[in-house]
Amino acid sequence: MTGLYDIHCHILPGVDDGAKNLEESKWLLRKEYEDGVRNIIITPHFRYKMFEPPLEVVKRQFLRLQAAAEEVAGDLTLYLGCELHSSMDMVSCLRKGERLTMAGSRYVLVEFSYGDEKAYIKERVQQLKLNGYNPIVAHVERYKATRGDLHFIDELKDLGAYIQVNADTISGKDGFGVKHFAKKLMKQDLLDFVGTDGHRKTERTPDMGKCYLQMVKTMGEDYTREILVKNPRKITG
Repeated sequence: MTGLYDIHCHILPGVDDGAKNLEESKWLLRKEYEDGVRNIIITPHFRYKMFEPPLEVVKRQFLRLQAAAEEVAGDLTLYLGCELHSSMDMVSCLRKGERLTMAGSRYVLVEFSYGDEKAYIKERVQQLKLNGYNPIVAHVERYKATRGDLHFIDELKDLGAYIQVNADTISGKDGFGVKHFAKKLMKQDLLDFVGTDGHRKTERTPDMGKCYLQMVKTMGEDYTREILVKNPRKITG
């Protein structure tokens, strides 16, 4: 199937722990295209004391990446976003335009730390919603608070959060335990988005193709299209 979306990846060259240069970025774009992906939201990290790329650098690199995408394929569309690590000032930064939303929308891809408490996660989600943003909780399979508690994920959705898991989690590349968790999310209709979280040519390579096949096998074509095409289309408009 073609026309798939990848809403979470680190293909922008030289700004975080993803692609190191434009050549590697082009390789990753070709891989995405071969897997049927036609729309990609590029989400470089922003995390204090770890990844703090200047916004002007991010935007300049994105223009270079868009030009590279046109060389890869004429029907490959890129959008700019951010994987924003949660902090007490993230709402203020978003309102001032110092951090990026997803493709210029009101959706925000927010990452938490492994050991963050449930109360903190809920409070950050609530603050985003109260200020008119739509929080997407990045790779919920990674956090202690969410991985073993579907009831808590249901609580987050009741607060207005959207739930994202990584493609390798669904396909089984990250192990049986998280694959089983992702299956339960899908069966209980708690999943909203999937992203490859692709980083490099040699590690954490984007692989939406295998994810797509596993989703169709588990949930059927209609459900898979809803998660990989229809839902992300609401972000990009």
